[in-house]
Amino acid sequence: MAENTKKWYGSRKRPGRRLKKDDITIVDTDVTKKAVVATALGNAMEWFDFGIYSYLAVIIGKVFFSGVTGSLQLVYSFATFAVAFLVRPIGGMFFGMLGDKFGRKRILAVTLVLMSLATLSMGLIPGYAKIGNLAPFLLLVARLVQGFSTGGEYSGAMTYIAESSPDKKRGFLSSGLEVGTLSGYILGSGVVTILSFWLGEDKMLDWGWRLPFFIAAPMGLIGLYLRNHLEETPVFEAMKEGKHKENGKGLFRKVFLFHWPQLLKGIVLVLFFNVVDYMLLSYMPSYLSVVLGYGQSKGLLFILIVMFIMIPIVLIMGYYSDRIGSKRIIMGGLVGLIFLSIPAFKLIGSGTNLTVFFGLMILAVLLATFESTMPSMLPSLFFTEVRYVALAIAFNISVSLFGGTTPLVMAWLIKTTNNQMVPAYYIMAACLIGVLTMFFVKDTTGKALRGSAPAVEEKHEIAKILEDPHEALWWKEEKTNMEKKAADLENEN
Repeated sequence: MAENTKKWYGSRKRPGRRLKKDDITIVDTDVTKKAVVATALGNAMEWFDFGIYSYLAVIIGKVFFSGVTGSLQLVYSFATFAVAFLVRPIGGMFFGMLGDKFGRKRILAVTLVLMSLATLSMGLIPGYAKIGNLAPFLLLVARLVQGFSTGGEYSGAMTYIAESSPDKKRGFLSSGLEVGTLSGYILGSGVVTILSFWLGEDKMLDWGWRLPFFIAAPMGLIGLYLRNHLEETPVFEAMKEGKHKENGKGLFRKVFLFHWPQLLKGIVLVLFFNVVDYMLLSYMPSYLSVVLGYGQSKGLLFILIVMFIMIPIVLIMGYYSDRIGSKRIIMGGLVGLIFLSIPAFKLIGSGTNLTVFFGLMILAVLLATFESTMPSMLPSLFFTEVRYVALAIAFNISVSLFGGTTPLVMAWLIKTTNNQMVPAYYIMAACLIGVLTMFFVKDTTGKALRGSAPAVEEKHEIAKILEDPHEALWWKEEKTNMEKKAADLENEN
């Protein structure tokens, strides 16, 4: 550990007009790695819920929407999944405001508990056959609680790790959050797959589908224990000591008046990231079984294997993002999806196991370019004092409109057009918008976060940073212009 540190850092001071030695944060990377595990477990909890719901979407449709028949059951099942995303922006603004006001650590503990309880409750609700319309209503309430709490979870986790990492390793350490995402989804889908093989369709439909939801309770308790033992991020502590925190109204005013260009960029980044993410991880099991007619267990197994392979790919790309830049890796993924989505879906629809697997892997590798880089790039868009709430707003608005609705939109479009290639066209359109937006996104790989002094791993790195303080505080001009606009607005009023 560095001298005079409190686990995380060598200084809590906010950088003034001139960068000084004591302004620079010295990060203990071993402590950061433990924080990655604690925060990634929350992501695992979120995607464990998504995984079991997506893999059980057909059964959930039969249990809770038996009042309708055929493919409409699946549409209603995904509609319930999608409706929960409508409250994510509200939850994001609520928890984001609290996170920027009281700290990242406390809020992450609250969101995890709420997510766990919501997931657990879904396994306890009686089906339509027993309580009629009350069954889908209670399911919807549970999904709304899940969506509200999830609204503050992932944006908070990204903020926490980005603020707790040395600048030169932010990409690699932040990519660990997506390992939590994939691990949670693997656990959820793996449990469903094993139960499907073991119990068979009849028992799964009768009572077996409830078992995966009960795992949420122990996962939540473990995650809560780990998060309660975290330190607050050094960046937030520096801001807290350096200035008075805004109230909620002041934070929202700042975000929408002065940070809206970054907000729009964040929304688009999340758009193409989550369209591909939800297409492959949430919608694909149903696409394989319902649209293409694969056996349900076979489709589940394909996605499970693909996600296992993705974990090391995400970490490797996260490692190289710190060396060649996150922007280059993201652009590579966008261009790749524009040209390879149609071939990938043709392989998936070919009917042979090997070609289906290759098609899924094409999408998986290109998705990994986003999963390895977005957790570090998205927090870097915003200044410290509004980072949590601004990121939560951008992330959750975009996820609600374009990510969580992807399974529902795909189910509806394929039913309406009778065209199995619609998912490929949808991905291509999202990525084309992404390519255009990336030209306006500054790559801050290896640089300090906006509004913060540099964060280093070793004390000897400080001298080199002080040689070029202007480059170290690259965001100063942007901050000055923002403060000038705020002063002009104040004078006008």
